[in-house]
Amino acid sequence: MNRLLGSDGAQKVFLWGPVIHNQKVTDELASRGAVVAEDYSELLPGATVVVRAHGVAPDVLLAFDEIGLSCVDATCAHVRKSQLLARERAGAGDRLILVGDEGHPEIIGLSGWAGGGAYALADAQGVSGIPEEFFTRGAVSVIAQTTFDGAKYREIADALLARCPDCKIYDTICEATAKRQSAAAELSADSDVMLVIGSVGSANTRSLYQICRERCGECYLIETAGDLPPEYSLREKRIGITAGASTPDWIIEEVISKMEEMKRQDGDIDFAEEMESSLVTLQTGQTVKGRIIRYNNTEVYVDLGYKSDGVIPIDEFVTESEEGPVNNINIDDVIDVFVVRVNDSEGTVQLSKKRVDEKNNWVRIEEAFENNAAIKAIVTDVTNGGLIVTSGGVRIFVPASQVSDRYVEDLRGYLRKAVELRIIDYNKQKRKFVGSMKVLIIEEKRRAAEELWNDIEVGREYDGTVKSLTAFGAFVDIGGVDGLVHISELSWSRIKHPSDIVKVGDKVVVRVVSLDRDKKKISLGYRKEEDNPWYQIEEKYPVGTIVTKRVVRIAPFGAFVELERGVDALVHVSQISDTRIAKPDDVLHVGMEVTAKITELNLETKKISMSIKEVEPIPFAPERPEGASDDGYEDDLRNLPTQHVEEMRTTLGDAFRSAGGALPNDDAAAVETERLDAAANVGTTTEAEAAPAVAEEEATPAPAAEEEVSAAAEEVSAPVAAEEAAPGVEADA
Repeated sequence: MNRLLGSDGAQKVFLWGPVIHNQKVTDELASRGAVVAEDYSELLPGATVVVRAHGVAPDVLLAFDEIGLSCVDATCAHVRKSQLLARERAGAGDRLILVGDEGHPEIIGLSGWAGGGAYALADAQGVSGIPEEFFTRGAVSVIAQTTFDGAKYREIADALLARCPDCKIYDTICEATAKRQSAAAELSADSDVMLVIGSVGSANTRSLYQICRERCGECYLIETAGDLPPEYSLREKRIGITAGASTPDWIIEEVISKMEEMKRQDGDIDFAEEMESSLVTLQTGQTVKGRIIRYNNTEVYVDLGYKSDGVIPIDEFVTESEEGPVNNINIDDVIDVFVVRVNDSEGTVQLSKKRVDEKNNWVRIEEAFENNAAIKAIVTDVTNGGLIVTSGGVRIFVPASQVSDRYVEDLRGYLRKAVELRIIDYNKQKRKFVGSMKVLIIEEKRRAAEELWNDIEVGREYDGTVKSLTAFGAFVDIGGVDGLVHISELSWSRIKHPSDIVKVGDKVVVRVVSLDRDKKKISLGYRKEEDNPWYQIEEKYPVGTIVTKRVVRIAPFGAFVELERGVDALVHVSQISDTRIAKPDDVLHVGMEVTAKITELNLETKKISMSIKEVEPIPFAPERPEGASDDGYEDDLRNLPTQHVEEMRTTLGDAFRSAGGALPNDDAAAVETERLDAAANVGTTTEAEAAPAVAEEEATPAPAAEEEVSAAAEEVSAPVAAEEAAPGVEADA
């Protein structure tokens, strides 16, 4: 206004209604050439028009443009937010309820931004008068006048929610107004006399006066110093003073100056000094303390003890965590803030928490670097070269080589994780930190390994983490030291690879099987004794027990039957049937269920023998040859042996001699036989005649003899092979 109302008066300035609701201010501006206009006909093309702080409807701004006026919009920033909100919700199809004085310029302007059709309310009683169809035609949004009484707004909101639980209540009351009302209520409750300085035409001032009068029996609304009560009425009383948002400083100073002239019986009181000491002076660039009083989706409001509350963008309270960004806002928390800008004309103070935090945290990390201390951080980003971590808002780079003491193929697994690191490099000029998680890991492992080797012993159990897998086992970290769990110690049953049982990163409980302190090697066991399939097997299957189980595999010497997973018993070929069978698969096959009796159990050798024929022998009959008579086939069946017998009719020696071989002492026996034959047959055949025949006979062994030798050898070797193939199993042969 000072710029518009120049001393030469060449520029014509119109005020579209009072700029603020204070007659003294309006009169002062008029004395300097400003003209208050209430109608378009009063305006002159080419002149300047100033829009009041309460704002106007959009059609008014269009009218100014058509007339050819230069418009200066002095709408309060808080009112402007309410206007844009009204336009947004109306554009979304919501029906609007405006809470405030129906004739107030701000409510009139908001109604225009809502496109008309908004319903105005001044108290909770008016809620019952809203037609029911208003709530059933669509969503309902509620916006309050920025200077409205907060307590009354809450009453109206409760009444509206009772009728329409889905209506949206927007908190549009100016934070400075709400804070001033709250402070006035507290002050008036503790005062004997309450002075409210401001214009009777100001809704904000009237609200303050009403709040104070409800709590203080003696309350005065002071527009000028002349409205002060007589001196005697203020004697020996506690006096509280507040002022409306539209009250200019010079009016407040005038009232204080007048009060300084008043004398109290107890002595003089410097009201100016008391008033000044109660206010905080703020300057841009200061760092001050403030108390969080409230917040919404975009801003946090802080009480600074100043005539206006400070505002901080809510994203400055966002901190990184393992769950993601979180807001750390607690009402009544006292925080340090940086004053970015003070705007008394708008009644706002722009603050920053982030600047203070970054400064403090930078100093903290610098000290950690100097002292070689560890700091905590959150991983916020992954790059090709490493990790970006944040500690108190300060970014730190961790190279990939400094992430772990092991090679990490994919660093994305660290994202959003809380980590601990040490600063290993600091460039003060470039303001860059480089950190290392690796050095702390190595130090911790070295310390843990030293403790472990001092305390470790065979048989002790440890909690560990699977670090890597190989074809022969798994390496497990048991606290700074890696031990090997051999593949045979992972499971009681046979496995193809350790990954069948454990995975990298699994938390496991292992026990020390053996250790070598000199070579720093530890062998670990993972499988548990209670998981051993042979555990208490003797109690479950004592000798003589009859069970029905499944055949799992067949060998030439017998069949294996599964008692439990990992425990098989052998049914020897001789224990399958009462009749002789050449091969087990003549009567059995894999998957077949059989009933058998436990005949032998040896825990040391882990061998179990079973017999089917002692319980339910499996009958066996050879196939009927083609062309065989019925009588002959039946005779063959009757002549089948009832038990397994192996009869040796031909010895190996006989077979060998039949093939033309000779055994020890055979030469002497042959000479004696020839002598006797010669004596008995003298003259029958000469020695010369017999010699060729003998020579020919010795030179050509009989084919039948060769076959007999081979068959005999097979008969002898069959039982031997069975014994070798199934050691510990007694055969009936």
